[in-house]
Amino acid sequence: MTRWTLAVFAVMLVGLTLVVAAARLFGGSGSRLSLIVSVASAWLGAWVLWSFAGGLALHYGALSTYDAPVFGVLALVAGVVQYRARLERGREPALAVFIGGQLVWIAIVLVRNGIVSGR
Repeated sequence: MTRWTLAVFAVMLVGLTLVVAAARLFGGSGSRLSLIVSVASAWLGAWVLWSFAGGLALHYGALSTYDAPVFGVLALVAGVVQYRARLERGREPALAVFIGGQLVWIAIVLVRNGIVSGR
């Protein structure tokens, strides 16, 4: 099982890298298509990593519940906000949105598992 997990992780990482490279090759570094693909691949990569970490934590008993579909909703909303921030304000604010989305996800997981109180 571990080999399959690592293989899927490696394929996703290489695939995402190729997608970003192709978007930059065909659309230019700052084109809208390049930005959409870059934002989408970043959130897809985050989803893969969070699902992997959440699955391991769930398997070994560190978490009692892990809902990957909730992260999908968060990723869609934050991805749109990140894309708009990149267009209107630049790279750094867009990266801040990405990091903020990750922190919100950590908070959601901790609250849903009763590790941190929601009050």
